[in-house]
Amino acid sequence: MSPGKQAAASPAAAPMAAGVELERMRRHVRLSRLALLGAIATGPVALGVAVLSGPTTVVAAPAAKPTTVRTTAVGADPAGYAQLFIGAWLRSSTDDATTAQARLAQSLAPDVDLPDPAADAPPKPESVSAVRSAQRDAGQWAVTVAAQYDDGQVRYFAVPVAADSSGDSFTVTGAPGVVAGPARAGVPESPYSVTVPTEGGLSSAVEEFLGAYLTGTGGVDRYLAPGVRLSPVSPAPYTAVGVQQVLAVEEAAAAAERVPVDGTTVHVLVQVEARDGAARWPLAYEIGLRARSGRWEVASLQSGAVQSGGRS
Repeated sequence: MSPGKQAAASPAAAPMAAGVELERMRRHVRLSRLALLGAIATGPVALGVAVLSGPTTVVAAPAAKPTTVRTTAVGADPAGYAQLFIGAWLRSSTDDATTAQARLAQSLAPDVDLPDPAADAPPKPESVSAVRSAQRDAGQWAVTVAAQYDDGQVRYFAVPVAADSSGDSFTVTGAPGVVAGPARAGVPESPYSVTVPTEGGLSSAVEEFLGAYLTGTGGVDRYLAPGVRLSPVSPAPYTAVGVQQVLAVEEAAAAAERVPVDGTTVHVLVQVEARDGAARWPLAYEIGLRARSGRWEVASLQSGAVQSGGRS
């Protein structure tokens, strides 16, 4: 095309191109508006998509969903419930179902008959204790309860108990049965195999500590390792304490001549005889000791009373 024709065409082409571009922009805006209106009608997620397609980029956050916390109920052990039932049941009689014990037994086990003791029946149990619980199926338990009488006799009763899914409700589902008592378990070998001389420094330290701990003579703090806090038994139950035997896990505890280097830790089992105004009592304690500055200090006592420090 000649320069003259190009010059003549340019003034007319420019407005036409501008009009086409303007119409394209108007169409885009109309479509964006329609998309926004549709998104508002259909929900927040579609709204976010529509906004992203518009001239300005805006990210719409999705609606927050509540977090569902699932908790699983742990089945409670019905041992105490069975123990309470046996105690009331053994002290009840069909001759008088209106007593407090009879009413209690019937409330715990509505479908279980009360016993019918003879006139010369043995005395009621002195105490009852749950000794074993076993879960058979979901919500079904068998609890063994021991009843001890004044003459030393012990009888064991197996009690069937049902528990709800939450473990908040129980019911004795049937009459108890007399069963044999639990078998005696074997005793594992003791780790305390090293004999500690009773006249050595370690035995003396233990005896002095237990004397303060059980009789209130002096304070216990001077026998404790740094960082260990322990309160004596109060009120003091005994007037005197004597060590009968000391056994240790570590060979270092048997050194009677001198205390090992600082930081050496040993664990001992101490057999003691405590006395009060009425009797002599054989007691035993597991004690951890730590060497420091030529003497033994108490680092732990297996009784749950040590608040810090603990067994090394």
